[in-house]
Amino acid sequence: MKAVFINPFLNASINLFKTFLDVKLTNKNPYINKDAQNLHEISAIIGLAGDTKGAVVLSFERETAIKMVSRFSKKNYFALTREVIDGVGELVNILAGNAKKDLLDFKLTISLPGVITGSKYKINWPKDVPVITIPFESELGDFTVNVSLKDKD
Repeated sequence: MKAVFINPFLNASINLFKTFLDVKLTNKNPYINKDAQNLHEISAIIGLAGDTKGAVVLSFERETAIKMVSRFSKKNYFALTREVIDGVGELVNILAGNAKKDLLDFKLTISLPGVITGSKYKINWPKDVPVITIPFESELGDFTVNVSLKDKD
């Protein structure tokens, strides 16, 4: 996977959480995720198609997702409700849309977000393409942005 795909998602993540949640993020070093099915309990997925195809997955622990969406919506949630799940989907939608601005050369189309919850689910990542995981820390909890993109054959 090209390095040019990672920075837009890194920058979009930092901007999203600063602008919409007033949360300062600290990113750790991105790495190739050798166990890309081992994600947190709540994952929001956006598919990308066009000249480049793949997926972006924003993944949270339950408590982090609840805190993030509470801050985002300016409402207090205490459980994993439909509103929290929808809020996680909206966060990944904003993230992918902002990253897309830096990827205009690749003529991407972004799918509607989907959110998966639970401990035993699988992501259908693009075949033979590494998944790059960008871990973040914040006052509301840690999460990851996972990116797997490849040029269309």
